[in-house]
Amino acid sequence: MTKATPPWTKALMYLLVLAGAVVMMFPFIWMLSTSFKTLGAVSQMPPQLIPNPFRFDNYAEVWNKVDFGRYTFNSFFIVVFDMAGSLLSCAFVAFGLAMYKFKLRGLVYAFMLGTLLIPGQITMIPTYFIWKQFHALNTYVPLIAPSFFAGAFGIFLLHQYIKSLPKELYESAVIDGCSPPGIFFKIYLPLCKPALAALGIFTFMGAWNNTLGPLIYLQDRKMYTLPLGLMYLKNESSINQAVIMAGAVITTLPVVLVYLLAQKQFVQGIASTGLKG
Repeated sequence: MTKATPPWTKALMYLLVLAGAVVMMFPFIWMLSTSFKTLGAVSQMPPQLIPNPFRFDNYAEVWNKVDFGRYTFNSFFIVVFDMAGSLLSCAFVAFGLAMYKFKLRGLVYAFMLGTLLIPGQITMIPTYFIWKQFHALNTYVPLIAPSFFAGAFGIFLLHQYIKSLPKELYESAVIDGCSPPGIFFKIYLPLCKPALAALGIFTFMGAWNNTLGPLIYLQDRKMYTLPLGLMYLKNESSINQAVIMAGAVITTLPVVLVYLLAQKQFVQGIASTGLKG
């Protein structure tokens, strides 16, 4: 029989976890607090954790003065297409690699995983000149199109999940006369919802927080995404720190909400694919 854990040990573990959570959350709490402060309260000593008075005008100022509404729409536009392209293309490639045997399949899969070891900085300049030849600079094409060609991490994530499903599903569908596209869309794609949810969150966070890509390819300020809008806001000399923190809250909030709403599916998808953080 396993010896029961003493109550004081559990209490100590909970205290350590709580202390770690407070340390991790404090920057976000401070950002939220500062976003409601007045200009004088930002530099007040000792610092105020609870603003007094609350100033909601910071959000109105950042929304209207720097056109954060437009930047928010641009970010959502890119994210929606990125998620659609990434989920569909990665699922399609992962299904083919997991369910069909062909020559050099292992080599293709190994080569695909090997691309994860290549730093993005190495391919940044050649990719830029490729899009320049296609006259795609200052458009959203370089930010959206790559997601429709299946990323290595997404393929690996879904491949691991599909391999864990019973092979009898595929064999039964073939006996019933179902075509390969039908098997993919009607059987395997619905069963991959946990893994798709995990990949969707990763894709959302990557596209939403992407700063370098829009910075390289976008020149028109009207096409800026929220990260670029936040950089522009920070460079404005007339904007105070409280307004900058309000912009940071607006930029961060969608990521937090998406994770909180899909947390269960995210954990289930990661656990089912065998990945460990």
